[in-house]
Amino acid sequence: MRHFDLSPLYRQTVGFDRLFNLLDQAGGVDGASTYPPYNIERTGENAYRVTLAVAGFSREELSIETRENALSIKGSKEQTGPGEGREMLHQGIAARAFERRFQLADHVVVTGASLVNGLLHVDLVREIPETQKPRRIEIGASAPTATVVESKAA
Repeated sequence: MRHFDLSPLYRQTVGFDRLFNLLDQAGGVDGASTYPPYNIERTGENAYRVTLAVAGFSREELSIETRENALSIKGSKEQTGPGEGREMLHQGIAARAFERRFQLADHVVVTGASLVNGLLHVDLVREIPETQKPRRIEIGASAPTATVVESKAA
């Protein structure tokens, strides 16, 4: 697997910590968890959806939180004890606790979430403030200016 060492850049720049952290995360860290699997899709020009496969989790066992520019989705399953009259012969369905974090771009907000058929859908929208939207400036016509010519009397 390719790995790029960005440490020389850390020494020569100021204020780019977040950018370098994103690059480190995008490069992938060996041993990073892939549970639960997820999809990210664009559903409109400024709309997105993150879908996580959370089979076996109920609404009460899932939590979604946004803080600054990060979306955090956590799941914790209550473990059933062996003394409840069941004996697990094979457990292939993962029911372990997880936390998935997604870095959000500026002005992206969560608009809703739903749990359907074991899939958790989190809908996101990029809401650009009016002050940052491009504005068209009309060029107005001005009246011609009169030039003043002074004559020199000798």
